[in-house]
Amino acid sequence: MACERLDIEQAANYLAIDRGSLMKRVREGGIPFAGGDDDPVFSKDDLDAWASAQIMEMDGRRLERFERGADGADAEAFPLYSLVSPERVFLDVEARTKASILSELVSRAESLGLLYDPRDLLESLRAREALCSTALTGGAAIPHPRHHDPYLAQESFLIVARPSSPIHFGAPDGKPSDLFFLLVCQDDRRHLRALARLCSILADPRRMATLRAADAPGEICAALKPRA
Repeated sequence: MACERLDIEQAANYLAIDRGSLMKRVREGGIPFAGGDDDPVFSKDDLDAWASAQIMEMDGRRLERFERGADGADAEAFPLYSLVSPERVFLDVEARTKASILSELVSRAESLGLLYDPRDLLESLRAREALCSTALTGGAAIPHPRHHDPYLAQESFLIVARPSSPIHFGAPDGKPSDLFFLLVCQDDRRHLRALARLCSILADPRRMATLRAADAPGEICAALKPRA
């Protein structure tokens, strides 16, 4: 499949930032691009990987802006809760290593009939982790595939897993992760919006406490819904 190319205007809209800010990143060498500084061309795949990493480091205000888009077209925050349901939540998962939790997450998605080829997803998850860890400061991790397309899964989904013991997953603070969110979306834009929404939720200590204390899958799902 040919890699989609974006010009400066398309890339700025995709990343929900203004053209000037994007050109500044180009001139500083802070974003992957091809061509000259005055007329850059962007690989959508490379841009998506870069944006995913950036989102996971954003603060609350920047996350909210990204969720809604640069032009404000997305009037409502991404309905993350629509991707998860009680049968997609697994408590006390037996996994002790990074490799084993990734395999468990894929296995759970496969058991629900969500995947076309589990091996493709597992390889893509490993490729994404090779770029940099998807673990966040605070104990959560958001494994997601390197690429997003409609041929990876039958629908966009979120699998939540809470291992029986915390797992060292490469978090910036060096601490282990005890909550895992496998995020799989069928297109790049939905993935970035969903990732931003999930990062916003996981940055809230109260939400994290609720997720850790939940006794049933339904409680996990409820904690991912927008607050009234």
